[in-house]
Amino acid sequence: MKIAVRYRDVLLDPEGHVAGHDAGATLVRRLLRVFPGSIVVGDGPRRCVGFDVLPLEFVDPTETVVVNMDVVDSTAVWRVLRASCPQGVEPRVMNFVWWTTSQYTHVVDRASLGLSCALFPTFANSQRTATEVREIVAQWTVQQLAEQARIGWVNLGIRLEHVHRRHEPDVPVVLYPAIYLAERKQPQLFLDVVERVRKRVPLRVEARLVESHLVSEQAMRLSRHDWAWVGPLTASRDDYWEALAHTTAFLATATDESYGLEYIEALVAGAVGVFPDRPWARAILPSRYPFLYRTPDEAEELLTRALTDTAACRRELDASAGGDFQDWLRARHDDDAFDHAVVEHVQRWFG
Repeated sequence: MKIAVRYRDVLLDPEGHVAGHDAGATLVRRLLRVFPGSIVVGDGPRRCVGFDVLPLEFVDPTETVVVNMDVVDSTAVWRVLRASCPQGVEPRVMNFVWWTTSQYTHVVDRASLGLSCALFPTFANSQRTATEVREIVAQWTVQQLAEQARIGWVNLGIRLEHVHRRHEPDVPVVLYPAIYLAERKQPQLFLDVVERVRKRVPLRVEARLVESHLVSEQAMRLSRHDWAWVGPLTASRDDYWEALAHTTAFLATATDESYGLEYIEALVAGAVGVFPDRPWARAILPSRYPFLYRTPDEAEELLTRALTDTAACRRELDASAGGDFQDWLRARHDDDAFDHAVVEHVQRWFG
């Protein structure tokens, strides 16, 4: 059995590697690592480093499971595969829901998502996402389909061996913990709070954004400050982890997340995270996590504390985890669990 990974936004560099540092590119690389010799579904045939690229029409449906990261159109994927299936052979499609379902608000999108997850085995990136998927399936499909839905999950986790040794900066560094300035991330709230904190505390802000967001109004506003650095994504994952190793704190402002990979990475790197008091944040943190805010004023106070009394804040993190906060994170967010779980679910669902 072969695996074909389908992600419409996948980019390949001239050397034949999956390019980019966004969550989608990272997960494509992870699936290729977990399933050696896999195929990436793309526009034209191409040999790359460790994998081949094939159009969906060229994928052999008799020996291939298509892991579709663009879940809403899985029925279309099934139809393309079905056209080349021998009689008696069913196309094998598996959904991978790795984003927050709240991004789909239109009735057509939510109904399409529910139908797809009812028809095809669906693997989610967290328990929270799996629960949302079950609710959408129940709401938007008939009972006969909803009762037969196959939904599994595991926390994505991170590759712990990537973590660099910490080195504390002379001036505290605050990270904008996202690569997009999308409305759901509430970048305006981040800017407002950090500007207020800067009046009280010397700090440096670092924001690494995808190219299309570097020219946004919010990015321009932030970059006008002499205490802020706004630039492109790091050239390599090693550079990314090196930058995290000198990050003092970050301020999360998103209204919703499916998991929160970037926040987990920053926490494991030793940054103090200030989070909104929302279900998505509580799902990835100890129940007694001390740095949750409900208002911008609370966010300002917590971020100020994280920058001015960082050592004490880290002791509070340890106390919230009942021991060592880093050990707590590593036990619950190690990507080894993802590797084992996704392989087990593919074998269970497709043999």
